[in-house]
Amino acid sequence: MPISLSNKKKMRNALFVVLIIIALLTVRIGYIQFVWGAELSGKATSQQSQSRSITAKRGTIYDATGKYILAVSSSVEAVTVNPTNIAKEDKEKVAKELSEIFELDYEKVLKKVSKRSSIETIIKKVDKEKTDELRIWMEETGITAGINIDEDTKRYYPYGDLAAQVIGFCGSDNQGLDGIEAKYDEELKGTNGRIERQTNAAGVSLGDEEYVPAIDGNDLILTIDMTIQSIVEKYLEEACIDNVCTDGGSIIAMDPRNGDILAMATYPSYDLNSPYEPHTEQQKAEWATLDSTDRTTAMQQMWRNKAISDTYEPGSVFKTVTASAALQEGIVTDIDQEGQFTCTGSIEVAGVRIKCWRYYRPHGAESLRQALMNSCNPVFIGLGQKIGVTKYYEYLRKFGLFSKTGIQLPGEANSIFIKEEKAGPVELATISFGQRFEITPLQMITAVSSIANDGTYIKPRIVKSIINSQTGEKTDMPVETGEQIISKENAEKVLSMMNSVVSEGTGKNAKVEGYEIGGKTGTSEDGVNTGKYVTSFCGVAETDEPYMVLLITLYNPTGEGGHQGGGVAAPVGGKIFSEVLPYLESLNK
Repeated sequence: MPISLSNKKKMRNALFVVLIIIALLTVRIGYIQFVWGAELSGKATSQQSQSRSITAKRGTIYDATGKYILAVSSSVEAVTVNPTNIAKEDKEKVAKELSEIFELDYEKVLKKVSKRSSIETIIKKVDKEKTDELRIWMEETGITAGINIDEDTKRYYPYGDLAAQVIGFCGSDNQGLDGIEAKYDEELKGTNGRIERQTNAAGVSLGDEEYVPAIDGNDLILTIDMTIQSIVEKYLEEACIDNVCTDGGSIIAMDPRNGDILAMATYPSYDLNSPYEPHTEQQKAEWATLDSTDRTTAMQQMWRNKAISDTYEPGSVFKTVTASAALQEGIVTDIDQEGQFTCTGSIEVAGVRIKCWRYYRPHGAESLRQALMNSCNPVFIGLGQKIGVTKYYEYLRKFGLFSKTGIQLPGEANSIFIKEEKAGPVELATISFGQRFEITPLQMITAVSSIANDGTYIKPRIVKSIINSQTGEKTDMPVETGEQIISKENAEKVLSMMNSVVSEGTGKNAKVEGYEIGGKTGTSEDGVNTGKYVTSFCGVAETDEPYMVLLITLYNPTGEGGHQGGGVAAPVGGKIFSEVLPYLESLNK
């Protein structure tokens, strides 16, 4: 029977529709293949790959001698599971055993074991004794599929709270969170390795694992000397407790020849192995009364490196800077010229009368040496007036007091000075004897170290060398100097005057038999009308050939000894020098 015309038309239309559908499917398949192909292939590979990270061993941190380890990573282990590889009937058993061995919440562990994911972390940084318990259980029960025990590292600080604010600590993922650990994280952290394994859609392994080893981080050698740091911390804690320093204190020891920070201490400190817990007895007593917000604030204060992050009015220690500028400008040439200056107990500046600290018994006729020994404010105000604002600010810049030192530590603050164009006669007067502006202790000791370095600016350095973990090659960090601020001759004059401050003046409590110690004491208000004081002492050993500068800063001493630098801070300097200087001599023998 012949096909009717209408049927032929229907068949032709149907064929046309089929061809269109085939064409559309071809285009779609082509689009998926060539446009989405790489992405879908990657997703398929990802779904059929199980990758576990191997934490790199973080670099070791040594003290300046290279003999003492300040931070080290020890080998521990991590436990992970591949939920899809654990048989359904074994999930509760696995969760129960993991929670018991590692003292974890059973419900949370069961939730991880029951997830439809490729990998879940159960616990990190576990001692091998614990993971061995798990190994024994796995062997006894025969349940091994889906449970992984991999190598891991844990940061450990052998000396606990030593140089805590300098070294800093690490987070749970081995990242540096503070101090050297944070600033040199890229050098220290290394490169993580991995263990990869291909599986089928059901999560069953398709062969051997691929092991990509981790690359250990580089080691650091600090400029911090463990022995000097220990001595400094001992006397800082003693000073803060004996003098009831309500806001703590800081001490920096620096080698003016190369800028090396030999010690940097802050009180109160904390234990690097437990940085989130209170450390001192006072902190422990107060901890229970604090809410979570206050605890966070307390911890941040505990971690804070006062030596570089807190600013203060340096007081009379700053007169060394004014004396340096006056000598370099030729305002004074003979530091022993008797009667060159006269203290009447006060001086009037632009209608404002500024008193000498000993206004009730004026110093009378003085040489520059005697003025520094007596810490006479009017003399230094007069020198500031003769130098003038423009020239004085030029010296402030040369001494690096308008910028951060650039030390390789996080959280360094900058100074707070009134702008030059707004500095009038009264502002210049107060700056010239060290008040009504703020700098960091590090900026202050850097200025004095630059005087001790024959008058040439020296930049502080905290890391001495970096050791490549792969090659063992050691790279020394450069010693960086700046411009010649004052001549060597004038620098020697300032040091000579500082020697007299200790031998005969306000700093005599820092005297050490057998050593030529120079110094300058300081007392300043901690803010305006706060009733608080900052007391300080900056010492140089030895003044004929300086190799150590020491700055002690104590915040708000409220003990029976008062708050004067000569009576509170200078004795601390004497105690530190008496132990550190013989030690340094022994190193050079």
